[in-house]
Amino acid sequence: MTTMKVLDASGPVERLKYQLKFGKVFAGALFETYGGILSPPKYFNPDAPPRKVRPLRVSTQEIYWVETADHVHIRLTRYQGGSKGPVILAHGLGVSSKIFSMDTIETNALEFLFERGYDVWLLDFRASVDLPTAKTQFSADDIAKYDFPAAVDKVLELTGADDVQFLVHCFGATAWTIALLGGFLDPAKVRSTVVSQVSTDMVVPLATKIKSGLHVPTFLQAIGVESLTPDVDEDSSWTDKLFDRAIRLLPAADDEDRTDDAVSNRISFLYGQLYELDQLNRATFDNLHEMFGVANTTCFQHIAAMCRAGHVVTLDGDDIYIQHLDRMAMPTLFISGAENACYLPRSTEITLDRLTRANGAALYDRKVVPDYGHIDCIFGKNAARDVFPYIVEHLDKTARVVE
Repeated sequence: MTTMKVLDASGPVERLKYQLKFGKVFAGALFETYGGILSPPKYFNPDAPPRKVRPLRVSTQEIYWVETADHVHIRLTRYQGGSKGPVILAHGLGVSSKIFSMDTIETNALEFLFERGYDVWLLDFRASVDLPTAKTQFSADDIAKYDFPAAVDKVLELTGADDVQFLVHCFGATAWTIALLGGFLDPAKVRSTVVSQVSTDMVVPLATKIKSGLHVPTFLQAIGVESLTPDVDEDSSWTDKLFDRAIRLLPAADDEDRTDDAVSNRISFLYGQLYELDQLNRATFDNLHEMFGVANTTCFQHIAAMCRAGHVVTLDGDDIYIQHLDRMAMPTLFISGAENACYLPRSTEITLDRLTRANGAALYDRKVVPDYGHIDCIFGKNAARDVFPYIVEHLDKTARVVE
């Protein structure tokens, strides 16, 4: 597959285009996975051309579709790297599990865990931009109640393991927290977890506080905006144009770039400052469009409700989770980027204090990574050097060999 060549093309872009087109007919999804060419999904930049991709240093993937109790189909992708037992990786909002497997950095999180003997499972829950469900309406409560339990049960069924480990990031970490505190996910099935950036508590910058206080997501849904995306078409609807004008009226953080570009403004508005530019290599920055996509306004409503409360609550604001901290009595490592301007590092500090007082200090640890922001802790150019060793060190402490 990697030796196919297109002759008489006008240039490299046309050559890749026709090679990809033929490969899809010839071998379908196999060619996209193993042929070394990617046709980026139309998330952020619909006009991006195909590009050469680096083959990942992992085994052949196994894909499993899982039906949840409320009849939603989520996806698990397995890479069997060894016998250390299953570890499930859960992404944030407006992205997919691809944040763990991007080929634009030398060693991504998937490869790092695979090379160290882990049975790695990438979870795409219903918010994944790779799934059609991303455009439907749901909240973190739904992901917690249905997606996480279904994913864990499927992994245990297929592996024969008694429990799993987790690496959860951002919105995925919040939903994972709710799954445990809400009693939806049996703590006995979770051996240990690495939590990236946020869990029980949310301390956010001023701009986020203002947006949450103004109930902006609720307003957007009321005027007909059902989902939000960084992508902006020329034929934008009147609600999109009103949305863009509203963005420009809201304050930005002191170190947040505000431009005349609607796409850039939407990213900052939706998620805050997600990364430190110095931590991204050029290839990752140029291909962010492959990772970011649509997110529904109900999820943003839920995030806003939690930001107003300062900790996890239901979509309706009911404070029913935080009193069950005993359900998170398991080995847990919290990681925060020191420069995180999405959820301030104080967020995991408060969580650590809460859980230590409730369950004792022996179960918990926390690392603040200098010079890193939010999602660059996952796909930063040097994350394999600066962040991933903390993850494996923690997981190794409770790793179990599965025969």
